[in-house]
Amino acid sequence: MSGSNKFEHLRHKPPTKLARDRELVIACMPMRSNVNLSRIVRAAGCFGITSLVIAERCRLDPEITRDAIEVVNIKQIRSLAPALHEYARLGYRLVGLEQTTNSQSIYEYSFVRPSVLVVGNERLGITDDILAILHDVVEIPVYGRPLSFNAATSAVVAMYEYCRQFPAG
Repeated sequence: MSGSNKFEHLRHKPPTKLARDRELVIACMPMRSNVNLSRIVRAAGCFGITSLVIAERCRLDPEITRDAIEVVNIKQIRSLAPALHEYARLGYRLVGLEQTTNSQSIYEYSFVRPSVLVVGNERLGITDDILAILHDVVEIPVYGRPLSFNAATSAVVAMYEYCRQFPAG
Protein backbone atom coordinates (compact mmCIF):
# COMPACT_ATOMS: atom_id res chain seq x y z
CA MET A 1 0.00 0.00 0.00
CA SER A 2 1.23 3.48 -0.74
CA GLY A 3 1.94 6.12 1.87
CA SER A 4 -1.59 7.60 1.75
CA ASN A 5 -4.17 6.22 4.15
CA LYS A 6 -7.27 4.69 2.57
CA PHE A 7 -9.42 5.79 5.49
CA GLU A 8 -9.44 9.07 7.37
CA HIS A 9 -10.76 9.14 10.89
CA LEU A 10 -13.95 11.24 11.29
CA ARG A 11 -15.77 11.61 14.58
CA HIS A 12 -19.19 13.02 15.30
CA LYS A 13 -20.37 13.38 11.73
CA PRO A 14 -23.69 15.21 11.35
CA PRO A 15 -26.79 13.01 11.64
CA THR A 16 -28.04 11.28 8.51
CA LYS A 17 -31.29 12.89 7.38
CA LEU A 18 -34.39 10.69 7.52
CA ALA A 19 -36.98 10.87 4.74
CA ARG A 20 -39.71 10.56 7.38
CA ASP A 21 -40.00 10.39 11.14
CA ARG A 22 -39.42 7.07 12.83
CA GLU A 23 -42.75 5.49 13.74
CA LEU A 24 -41.45 3.61 16.74
CA VAL A 25 -42.15 4.32 20.38
CA ILE A 26 -39.99 2.70 23.05
CA ALA A 27 -41.99 1.79 26.15
CA CYS A 28 -40.04 0.68 29.22
CA MET A 29 -41.30 -1.28 32.17
CA PRO A 30 -40.05 0.15 35.49
CA MET A 31 -36.27 -0.20 35.39
CA ARG A 32 -34.01 -0.99 38.32
CA SER A 33 -31.02 0.79 36.80
CA ASN A 34 -30.87 4.42 35.76
CA VAL A 35 -27.78 3.46 33.75
CA ASN A 36 -29.76 1.01 31.60
CA LEU A 37 -32.54 3.53 31.06
CA SER A 38 -30.02 6.26 30.21
CA ARG A 39 -28.37 3.98 27.65
CA ILE A 40 -31.75 3.26 26.06
CA VAL A 41 -32.46 7.00 25.77
CA ARG A 42 -29.05 7.66 24.21
CA ALA A 43 -29.50 4.86 21.67
CA ALA A 44 -33.01 6.09 20.81
CA GLY A 45 -31.56 9.52 20.10
CA CYS A 46 -28.84 8.06 17.87
CA PHE A 47 -31.41 6.03 15.92
CA GLY A 48 -33.70 9.04 15.39
CA ILE A 49 -36.42 7.59 17.64
CA THR A 50 -38.06 10.55 19.29
CA SER A 51 -40.66 9.02 21.61
CA LEU A 52 -40.03 7.06 24.79
CA VAL A 53 -42.51 6.13 27.51
CA ILE A 54 -41.25 5.14 30.95
CA ALA A 55 -43.42 3.54 33.62
CA GLU A 56 -42.81 5.14 37.02
CA ARG A 57 -40.37 7.83 38.06
CA CYS A 58 -36.77 7.69 36.95
CA ARG A 59 -33.60 9.71 37.00
CA LEU A 60 -31.49 9.82 33.86
CA ASP A 61 -27.72 10.17 33.91
CA PRO A 62 -26.79 13.15 31.69
CA GLU A 63 -23.25 11.79 31.26
CA ILE A 64 -24.76 8.76 29.52
CA THR A 65 -27.75 10.29 27.70
CA ARG A 66 -25.61 13.18 26.45
CA ASP A 67 -27.67 15.40 24.12
CA ALA A 68 -30.24 12.68 23.34
CA ILE A 69 -32.28 14.21 26.13
CA GLU A 70 -32.83 17.19 23.80
CA VAL A 71 -34.26 15.13 20.92
CA VAL A 72 -36.10 12.27 22.63
CA ASN A 73 -39.52 13.13 24.03
CA ILE A 74 -39.69 11.23 27.33
CA LYS A 75 -43.07 10.70 28.92
CA GLN A 76 -43.12 9.36 32.48
CA ILE A 77 -46.35 7.61 33.40
CA ARG A 78 -47.64 5.78 36.44
CA SER A 79 -48.70 2.58 34.65
CA LEU A 80 -47.81 1.20 31.23
CA ALA A 81 -51.06 -0.70 30.52
CA PRO A 82 -53.33 2.34 29.88
CA ALA A 83 -50.72 3.89 27.58
CA LEU A 84 -50.38 0.65 25.59
CA HIS A 85 -54.14 0.37 25.22
CA GLU A 86 -54.21 3.93 23.86
CA TYR A 87 -51.41 3.23 21.39
CA ALA A 88 -53.24 0.11 20.20
CA ARG A 89 -56.43 2.17 19.75
CA LEU A 90 -54.40 4.59 17.61
CA GLY A 91 -53.27 1.74 15.35
CA TYR A 92 -49.83 0.96 16.78
CA ARG A 93 -48.55 -2.62 16.77
CA LEU A 94 -47.51 -3.56 20.31
CA VAL A 95 -44.30 -5.63 20.23
CA GLY A 96 -42.72 -7.03 23.38
CA LEU A 97 -39.03 -7.78 23.65
CA GLU A 98 -38.97 -10.89 25.81
CA GLN A 99 -38.20 -14.61 25.90
CA THR A 100 -41.62 -16.33 25.95
CA THR A 101 -43.48 -19.24 24.48
CA ASN A 102 -44.45 -18.36 20.91
CA SER A 103 -42.02 -15.44 20.68
CA GLN A 104 -40.42 -14.94 17.28
CA SER A 105 -36.77 -14.43 16.49
CA ILE A 106 -36.21 -10.73 15.96
CA TYR A 107 -34.20 -11.63 12.86
CA GLU A 108 -37.29 -13.15 11.22
CA TYR A 109 -39.83 -10.62 12.46
CA SER A 110 -41.16 -7.94 10.11
CA PHE A 111 -41.89 -4.74 12.00
CA VAL A 112 -44.80 -2.60 10.88
CA ARG A 113 -45.30 1.13 11.14
CA PRO A 114 -46.29 2.40 13.59
CA SER A 115 -45.06 0.15 16.43
CA VAL A 116 -44.42 0.31 20.14
CA LEU A 117 -41.46 -1.71 21.40
CA VAL A 118 -41.98 -2.78 25.01
CA VAL A 119 -38.75 -3.38 26.95
CA GLY A 120 -38.95 -5.41 30.15
CA ASN A 121 -37.46 -4.89 33.57
CA GLU A 122 -33.91 -6.19 34.00
CA ARG A 123 -34.91 -8.93 36.47
CA LEU A 124 -38.63 -9.52 35.96
CA GLY A 125 -38.95 -8.89 32.22
CA ILE A 126 -42.40 -7.95 30.94
CA THR A 127 -45.14 -8.72 33.45
CA ASP A 128 -47.99 -11.10 32.59
CA ASP A 129 -50.59 -8.30 32.51
CA ILE A 130 -48.56 -6.44 29.87
CA LEU A 131 -47.79 -9.62 27.89
CA ALA A 132 -51.57 -10.14 27.60
CA ILE A 133 -51.93 -6.76 25.82
CA LEU A 134 -49.19 -7.29 23.23
CA HIS A 135 -49.79 -8.22 19.59
CA ASP A 136 -46.39 -9.87 19.13
CA VAL A 137 -43.34 -10.85 21.16
CA VAL A 138 -39.84 -11.01 19.72
CA GLU A 139 -36.67 -12.33 21.27
CA ILE A 140 -33.02 -12.08 20.43
CA PRO A 141 -31.47 -15.53 20.03
CA VAL A 142 -28.63 -16.23 22.44
CA TYR A 143 -25.84 -18.52 21.28
CA GLY A 144 -23.77 -18.67 24.45
CA ARG A 145 -23.76 -17.64 28.10
CA PRO A 146 -25.28 -15.81 29.86
CA LEU A 147 -28.69 -16.89 28.61
CA SER A 148 -30.05 -13.40 27.97
CA PHE A 149 -28.84 -9.93 27.04
CA ASN A 150 -28.88 -6.94 29.37
CA ALA A 151 -32.09 -4.87 29.03
CA ALA A 152 -30.31 -1.89 27.46
CA THR A 153 -28.36 -4.09 25.06
CA SER A 154 -31.57 -5.90 24.03
CA ALA A 155 -33.33 -2.60 23.42
CA VAL A 156 -30.44 -1.37 21.26
CA VAL A 157 -30.44 -4.57 19.16
CA ALA A 158 -34.22 -4.27 18.65
CA MET A 159 -34.02 -0.58 17.72
CA TYR A 160 -31.25 -1.39 15.27
CA GLU A 161 -33.35 -4.13 13.65
CA TYR A 162 -36.35 -1.82 13.30
CA CYS A 163 -34.14 0.86 11.71
CA ARG A 164 -32.49 -1.71 9.44
CA GLN A 165 -35.93 -2.62 8.13
CA PHE A 166 -36.91 1.06 7.69
CA PRO A 167 -33.61 2.84 6.95
CA ALA A 168 -35.22 6.01 5.61
CA GLY A 169 -37.43 6.50 8.63
